[in-house]
Formats: sequence, structure tokens, C-alpha cells
Amino acid sequence: MVRSEHLRKWIRQKGTRRVSQKMFYHDGLSKAERVDLERAAEVEDLDEEIAVLRVRLKTALKERPEDYALLVRGIGMLTRAVATQYRLSPRASKDLADSLGDLLGRFGDLVTPADR
Repeated sequence: MVRSEHLRKWIRQKGTRRVSQKMFYHDGLSKAERVDLERAAEVEDLDEEIAVLRVRLKTALKERPEDYALLVRGIGMLTRAVATQYRLSPRASKDLADSLGDLLGRFGDLVTPADR
């Protein structure tokens, strides 16, 4: 099966474990779905998913305001997505720790006398 150069590059960057996962799903998808899979693999946050949930919830509220079960499920999904987005990934935690370390280092440079 021929794969796009973008997918090959993505696979090389991700390592062996991710390659086997990627290949497993890749082979079970249509050509159009593979394009979407490649694009989806580049997304790192849930902003778009949260926006879609908000729009769908608004639509459900407008079209079926009496369906409380639907609204409760929609609000639950939105709440979980927002909560998930604000949890830090390991990479985000490391980036934050590195940034704070740099900031503290610069602060130390400012408060330490120049003759030391």
C-alpha cells in the first residue's frame, strides 16, 4: 500500500510504538479518512472539538428544548472536554517547568550583585 510522504515523515518522527498504532488504524480507513487522519494527528488541543460541542448544544437547545436528557448529556460532554483540555500533558508540564526555571534563573541574575 502506498502512503503519502507526510505520513511517512510523521511515522518516522513518532517512534516504533506509535508507528504500529498508526499503521493499524491507517490500513482500516478509506482514502478520504486517511487524509483526515493525517490532519487530525497534527491537532494538539481540543479547541475545535469544544467549539463544535457548543454549537451542537446550542442547536439542541433551540430545536429540542424539552429533551432534558439530551441537554444534560451535551453539557456533560462539554464539561468533560473543557476539563480535559485544561489538564496539562506531560510535554506541556515539562515546557511549563522549563519556562519557570528560566524565569527563576533570570530573576536570580537580577537580584544577585554583579560582583559575585
